[in-house]
Amino acid sequence: KPTFFILENVPFIAKHDNEATWEFMKSELDRIGYKVNSNIYSPQDFGIPQHRKRIFIVGSRIGLEHFSFDEIDKMKTDKIDIHKFIEVEPVNAKKLPKANQDCIKLWQQFISNIPKNVKLPGFPIWGMEFGATYPFEDEYPHLLTANELSKYKGNFGISLKGMTKKEQLANLPSYARVETKFPDWKQRYIKYNRQFYKENKSYVEEIVKRISELPSQSWQKLEWNVGDNKRKITDYILQFRASGIRIKKANFFPSLVCTNTQIPIIGWEKRYITRKEGLKLQSLTGIKLPESEGAAFKALGNAVNSHIVELIAKQLILEPANSLQTDKANKLNGNKVKQTLSV
Repeated sequence: KPTFFILENVPFIAKHDNEATWEFMKSELDRIGYKVNSNIYSPQDFGIPQHRKRIFIVGSRIGLEHFSFDEIDKMKTDKIDIHKFIEVEPVNAKKLPKANQDCIKLWQQFISNIPKNVKLPGFPIWGMEFGATYPFEDEYPHLLTANELSKYKGNFGISLKGMTKKEQLANLPSYARVETKFPDWKQRYIKYNRQFYKENKSYVEEIVKRISELPSQSWQKLEWNVGDNKRKITDYILQFRASGIRIKKANFFPSLVCTNTQIPIIGWEKRYITRKEGLKLQSLTGIKLPESEGAAFKALGNAVNSHIVELIAKQLILEPANSLQTDKANKLNGNKVKQTLSV
């Protein structure tokens, strides 16, 4: 058994199954002789422009009297310069495909046509709801017969009259084809989108027709997460996600994930981040990545930010090296034990 360990996971693990999973983990680790503590950190806490909250769990067989997350908290900083992590004119950068760029231009027209005195939605913009009238509250499509649904409109206002039930469902947003009642949050978003379109239809009606022709429903949705800032999409960090095109402020990158379709996009350069930039965001500069782009970003998405691990490990391992606990480590269970760390 290692003297120390550091585990990393998504924060939700501490809440899973009403915390039963977390309590089981702690009890099992305690049973085999480890004292355990944990805290949640993101690279952005330490000046690295990546939003990636993770729980870090430390364990020690010689106690944790020497260790405190408070000492690591003292190293936090609010100073983040995203441009220090962006390469200047990288030769191997993957450009954003023309179809994606055209999609962004279309949404830019949509945003530009909304009057400046009208606040852009803080909720996800679901273009398919523009013109739709299908029921979504007490009644919802799955409950209705084809005849009952025929009096309503589906995606972008398409009439559901004269269609089979299967055809009607195919002409609804994918999230509206479920067999159970819509959750409250989904009902709110549908209501907000229909109201927003009703109030601004005269400004965007023609552009919405073109949005309806985009090849994927995920491209027909936009998440404007920059509030009242400048209404220029390419000024920001972008992602094409299943939930829609996400627009984020250019102060940090979203979490790197295993899916290569969600590689962050630097809007003003119309390109995806490079491997080198991904390595910087994980504090892994110099590490060799797999040859293929997909495998490389999968590895980055699975990686642990090494700077955070270093901060934790230095205190966890080096502090007891100069303390009385060294003797405790060497005599653990009556045997001489070499101090080891497992990450």
